[in-house]
Amino acid sequence: MPVLDLTALPDACPPNTAWMGLDLGEKTIGVAVSDTSRMIASPLELIRKSKFTLEAERLFKLMDQRQVSALVIGLPMNMDGTEGPRAQSCRAFARNLDRIRPTHVAFWDERLSTSAVERFLIDDLDLSRKRRADVVDRTAAAWILQGALDRLRP
Repeated sequence: MPVLDLTALPDACPPNTAWMGLDLGEKTIGVAVSDTSRMIASPLELIRKSKFTLEAERLFKLMDQRQVSALVIGLPMNMDGTEGPRAQSCRAFARNLDRIRPTHVAFWDERLSTSAVERFLIDDLDLSRKRRADVVDRTAAAWILQGALDRLRP
């Protein structure tokens, strides 16, 4: 799997294909998808973690349905910019996906994405705790993907 610098991703992917953003949590995987013009990221789905092969199967099915050409995976960096165990786990997830099916992947620094999304859901949308739990991870995935898309916009 080519793990690419984000700026190399557009040239590696066919035009007019969507990208998928992933927020890899301990118990869930938040999934978001872009439109084919890669302008807007939208929350898509929450995958409950169980067995890696089942998670990968579901991701690849979603990728095929949406004609996704690349993944942008949130990389949970430490506040000092170093990578800890959670970042290493995200990189291992990408390597394991590659063993099943090669896919273009870029990582995006996701520091504070979940807390930013939580603040938005509480302050701006006034969602209850239960409702927030249902949407926070896939919304964080959209936040991650939108950040990457915005970074690439001229």
